Amino acid sequence: QLKLVESGGGLVQAGGSLRLSCRSSGIHFSFLNMAWYRQVPGSQRELVASAATDGTTIYAEVVQGRAAISRNENTVYLEMAPLKLQDAGVYYCYASTIARTPDTFWGRGTQVTVSS
Repeated sequence: QLKLVESGGGLVQAGGSLRLSCRSSGIHFSFLNMAWYRQVPGSQRELVASAATDGTTIYAEVVQGRAAISRNENTVYLEMAPLKLQDAGVYYCYASTIARTPDTFWGRGTQVTVSS
């Protein structure tokens, strides 16, 4: 079974930078498409960025030009700068297997608070 462990959240000042990490274990990383989602209270989780096994990356419009997703060995990273107040939320790591019927997995999430 796949395990995803996020780290790097916390309190960040608006205009600052953020680096989140998500380490996976249990399934070979090359078989996983990875993504970061954000959720704020009262809303559904929304895609922030994704990184597929073929190198394709996708970014939400709200973070275009400010975010970079990367993957290395068994970890996916999300870097963002400059941060905006609306970037606050719980960031979840997401993985899906490259299969006709993918298995999907979520991390527990890491809280990001942006102060003015």
